[in-house]
Amino acid sequence: MLWTLKQWEGKYSMRTMMMITILVLMTTIMAKANPVTNWIENEKNKIVEYQKSSWEEGKEQNAANWAKIKSFFSNLTGQGDASQN
Repeated sequence: MLWTLKQWEGKYSMRTMMMITILVLMTTIMAKANPVTNWIENEKNKIVEYQKSSWEEGKEQNAANWAKIKSFFSNLTGQGDASQN
């Protein structure tokens, strides 16, 4: 260990050693981050698809509810007019 440090002292500066260390750490982090990034992207895509289908179902249900409410009130007003005539 000491022999390699002495060898580094003579040939390379501290700045070079730091740059090499940072480069090695960055490549290691980038290699390990790939599966995590893929998993996050897959989960995001699943969520977006689920939200699209849920939104469509909600819109259909909302339209059906409004139709029922409108028919209920139109029946009430229609019956009221018929009974008065």
